[in-house]
Amino acid sequence: FFFREGRLAVGPQSVRAHPGPVCYRKGGQLATTDANLLLGRIRPEHFPRIFGPDEDQPLDVEGTRAAFEAMLSGEVHPFYEATSPAGAPPRRMSVEQLAHGFLEVANEAMCRPIREMTQMRGHDAAAHVLASFGGAGGQHACAVARSLGMTRVYVHRHASILSAVGIALADVVVEKQEAAALTLGEPGAAERVSVRHAALAAAVEEQLAAQGFAPPLLRTDRFLNLRYAGTDTAIMVSEPAAGGGAYAAAFEAQHRREFGFTFAERPVLIDDIRVRGTGLSPPAPAAPTAAASGALPPPTSVGRTYFESGWEETPSYSLQSLAPGNVLEGPALLLDDISTVVVEPNCTATVTATGHLEILVRPRKGARGETRTGPEAQRGAEAAPAEGAPSPSGDADPVQLSLYSHRFMGIAEQMGRTLQRTSVSTNIKERLDFSCALFDASGGLVANAPHIPVHLGAMQDAVQLQQRRWEGDIHAGDVFLSNCPHTAGGSHLPDLTVITPAFLPGDGEAPAFWVASRGHHADIGGATPGSMPPFSHSLSEEGARIVGFRLVSRGVLQEEGVRSILAKSRNLADNLSDLKAQVAANEMGLRLLASLAAESSLAAVRSYMHHIQANAEATVRAMLRAFAARAGLGANGVCTAADQLDDGSEIRLAVTIDAAAGSATFDFSGTSPQSYSNLNAPRAVTYSAVIYSLRALCDTDMPLNQGCLAPVTFVLPEGCLLNPGETAAVVGGNVLTSQRVVDVVLKAFGACAASQGCMNNLTFGDETYGYYETIAGGAGAGPDWDGRSGVHTHMTNTRITDPEVLERRYPVVLRTFSLRAHSGGGGAHRGGDGVVREIEFLRPTDVSILSERRAVPPYGLAGGEPGVRGQNLLLPAGGGAGPTVSLGGKAFVRVEAGARLRVLSPGGGGYGAPAEAYSGGSRAK
Repeated sequence: FFFREGRLAVGPQSVRAHPGPVCYRKGGQLATTDANLLLGRIRPEHFPRIFGPDEDQPLDVEGTRAAFEAMLSGEVHPFYEATSPAGAPPRRMSVEQLAHGFLEVANEAMCRPIREMTQMRGHDAAAHVLASFGGAGGQHACAVARSLGMTRVYVHRHASILSAVGIALADVVVEKQEAAALTLGEPGAAERVSVRHAALAAAVEEQLAAQGFAPPLLRTDRFLNLRYAGTDTAIMVSEPAAGGGAYAAAFEAQHRREFGFTFAERPVLIDDIRVRGTGLSPPAPAAPTAAASGALPPPTSVGRTYFESGWEETPSYSLQSLAPGNVLEGPALLLDDISTVVVEPNCTATVTATGHLEILVRPRKGARGETRTGPEAQRGAEAAPAEGAPSPSGDADPVQLSLYSHRFMGIAEQMGRTLQRTSVSTNIKERLDFSCALFDASGGLVANAPHIPVHLGAMQDAVQLQQRRWEGDIHAGDVFLSNCPHTAGGSHLPDLTVITPAFLPGDGEAPAFWVASRGHHADIGGATPGSMPPFSHSLSEEGARIVGFRLVSRGVLQEEGVRSILAKSRNLADNLSDLKAQVAANEMGLRLLASLAAESSLAAVRSYMHHIQANAEATVRAMLRAFAARAGLGANGVCTAADQLDDGSEIRLAVTIDAAAGSATFDFSGTSPQSYSNLNAPRAVTYSAVIYSLRALCDTDMPLNQGCLAPVTFVLPEGCLLNPGETAAVVGGNVLTSQRVVDVVLKAFGACAASQGCMNNLTFGDETYGYYETIAGGAGAGPDWDGRSGVHTHMTNTRITDPEVLERRYPVVLRTFSLRAHSGGGGAHRGGDGVVREIEFLRPTDVSILSERRAVPPYGLAGGEPGVRGQNLLLPAGGGAGPTVSLGGKAFVRVEAGARLRVLSPGGGGYGAPAEAYSGGSRAK
């Protein structure tokens, strides 16, 4: 548990089994077990005396209370005393409220992945039953279910050891499959599938029979892996009850449920044929239960347990003493030797005929009997409020701050899941080159999913510029489209931003919130396939420029307008499909925001959007003060750094930190003038690089939002490399210069050595298609870590296309993809290694490479050695006798069939003088 600038944080660190939480008496840190112990949700008398250095003591209730009291007196109350407005009493909390608040934050952290996974599959969590298992699962099940809107919890009688029971009772499964290059419905396909299914089933049955299985304990199921032509995601569809002829309908229904749409005119391809054979294990022995009875046994004890309403007298029952039909109204604790189930107030537990528990979970009730389900209700209207408890417009409650932070981030993540599911292009569905975010009424960034850092600061500018552009003409059902880096907050032209205003009933005529998604489209016209020309000199050479277009007008998609704008795209169909997916992702965000406002209140949602931004600001200010003190900078100290691009252009930075205010001026004076090349970084991209760096320098889990930049003033000279004119080419600035800005910022703060400083942008295609990817490299080492090898670093966070997808969709063969051994810089901590990626082209193809660190290596820090520079090599067709040609960092070449491109990406810099000698890249002691 941590208290961080007015916010309760749970994890992601673990206290582990040793030393464990404070109550284990081994010098551990406060954690969830401590909160449950302090609040009476677990009873120390039911635990063995195995704690402490000699493993002979009980759980430590007094020590746990003392640790929470120390956090209150040493961190929580001093923070509020220092930050309360003049004349206002500082917020106060009791020990119980602090512990209960941490539990609420922990429960919400559990809810977030459940929402994500169910939404990803097209399901609503509220329509399901929550199954609880594990020794501690029952302590949180009612609260988690209630937060998810679920009304039933199922607790198996062996819940605490359910994994072990499951292994013992698991069926034996054998699967066999084979590839099938068939089209569903083509003549003869059904017969061939039937024959292959039968052959695979016979092989599966033979293998299971050898293990002793025979009917009726042997079952086979048949499947086809199906996908639409032109897409990459296959769905495993089981044989319909109506027979093989109904596969198409079953596939369409499953595709619509998971992705929200179907392709009416596309053929369905059969990727492979599969048979699963199951040898059924004998059923579990029936539970030895007593006859059904409505009479409850007497409780083993009655003690106090803390809930939202405060302390309540809570009976404890032995699970072994309960009989089928017993009904227990919460609050109650149900215990056995290795688990505790907490039945919360307003919940009812029933023992089933087989000894399991079913818990009916009702919504919380407010003081006047109204139901409450949103984050605001997490503390409960009946709870004794903290002194100075907030109104929605007042100061931030630390529990609510964390809960809303999780909810806002969860909404952005679910938008991203929707976009990934409903898109069709390799770039978005496979490489995940997209970002989704929430914005307040003014267009200020509130929360973004952890997608692509280079999009983040730029998206706020994009939303605010569209607000101003369409002011007075924004309506419910409108969606706006933009991409211009200079006048619309874009990053580069292939990144299309879809922006949707959120109107809520009864909230007037102005949008209450905004949501946006930005996705990299593989082609939007321009001089070369992929719209990433390595030698562009003006923005007009890089593709279609959109300052602002009403993509959807009052609910009607303006498809003809989009077709006109993107007429020169080499794959207009994918552009349209992905834009529709972005609209769908935004619509998901609107629905979830409206639901959140309905659960709590619009005023509370707006208030905590502001509080979360203020919390990010406070966190960055604290980081700047701490760095100034650590570096001995004094009241207005300056730290500087510079780096050079491969063409000789320089990025210069001087950071002046006002330690008292916790603010900083980032002065890029001295940076080279605007480049004739495309290495110019738009102002919004420069902001994105700095906001990412500041977030990375803050050692705490928090949403990245506009508050991160509130303490920062920029000096960006007009017409420099990082603030170019309106016609400047920028495609390289977004993907290359942005990386170097991050390296310079982190160098100024002495945080770590340089990363590969590049995204290794590869595009290829012809007049019928375009493909784009970024290639991983080495990460820089730091004071106490080695750099990671073969990863996307800093401003990119994309995934590389799977080899099978790459080769299936494009006329290429991936010959090599491996780590580039010994390319990381040496040092006390080594830089990460780059990669080797070699692609063979199967037909004449236009190839572009846009890369950096081919001349200037990634720097080492604090005596560490630089990483090895990258190389781009063109190999002769078929391994022939022709020369291997170095293409340099930026090149466009038209290759013949059989030619190969080999990209060797840079390694990261090392940190610290090497403590051991290195020889030929090997460590010699």
